[in-house]
Amino acid sequence: MVSSQPKYELVQEVGRGSYGLVYEAVVKKTGARVAVKKIRCHAPENVELALREFWALSSIQSQHPNVIHLEECILQKDGMVQKMTHGSTSSLYLELVETSLKGEIAFDPRSSYYLWFVMDFCDGGDMNAYLLSRKPNRKTNTSFMLQLSSALAFLHKNQIIHRDLKPDNILISQSRTPTGVPEPTLKVADFGLSKVCSASGLNPEEPVSVNKCFLSTACGTDFYMAPEVWEGHYTAKADIFALGIIIWAMLERITFIDTETKKELLGSYVKQGTEIVPVGEALLENPKMELHIPVKKKSMNASMKQLIKEMLAANPQERPDAFELELRLVKIACKECNWDT
Repeated sequence: MVSSQPKYELVQEVGRGSYGLVYEAVVKKTGARVAVKKIRCHAPENVELALREFWALSSIQSQHPNVIHLEECILQKDGMVQKMTHGSTSSLYLELVETSLKGEIAFDPRSSYYLWFVMDFCDGGDMNAYLLSRKPNRKTNTSFMLQLSSALAFLHKNQIIHRDLKPDNILISQSRTPTGVPEPTLKVADFGLSKVCSASGLNPEEPVSVNKCFLSTACGTDFYMAPEVWEGHYTAKADIFALGIIIWAMLERITFIDTETKKELLGSYVKQGTEIVPVGEALLENPKMELHIPVKKKSMNASMKQLIKEMLAANPQERPDAFELELRLVKIACKECNWDT
């Protein structure tokens, strides 16, 4: 990064998304590996996504092993560099906030604005690539369900609704047990569509239950979106629905081919003739539609089957909240003493 004494050394590009580049980098002082996301703030939509991610991750006062950690955020304008802090009165920061709120560039378009996010480096790729490159494993499935439910309970406790949970946005950090056995750790990432809820919608000092915080912007990824998101009136229960789609797909290895990228993705769906339709869209059209779970396996743990059905209920009030979900998954895992595949 531009500085008289750069703190980080970029090693290589490891990812390229719709609004930024991700690099593997090294902290010069310690040699520690980090991920650095570079976002060019040349359009209002880029600025809004970047600020949403910054606001969500910087609002968290503690760390969670299954949520990506933001080490720091650096704001660069041409040759000027400064650390960005939440609620800053810096003119550079305020110009970005104004751009996000007005939906139009509020600074000199000839200037080059960049945001650099320094975060955990995850060396195992994303959940989608990790699972589809390996044979199904009951122990891995159970571990991933517990990690994801713990992460979601943590986010909702911190008044954060993710709004774009999907395997591509869940990263893997490779670690090993003391005996040398691989032990993947999941990290929920990509908070560009997230929403930090507060009672007034503005004042973080007045927290409110995320299940009573109603949002109206329809956003997310089709195959993981709850029916009420398609309508534009939803709460954090939409995250529960998305996680239900992920867990169901993981347990049965249900995949579809993305029409744009031609990539195979984990995700459950409903078949209508020769077409595959997102579950949320199908439930919006027919709320009384019964989901056939399991759809590929001959059988499934009765408690797990019931839980997935509740997570995917057309009525969000019938879905468990993140805290009940975490507790029920722990109980299911405890009953499954046999970890073999």
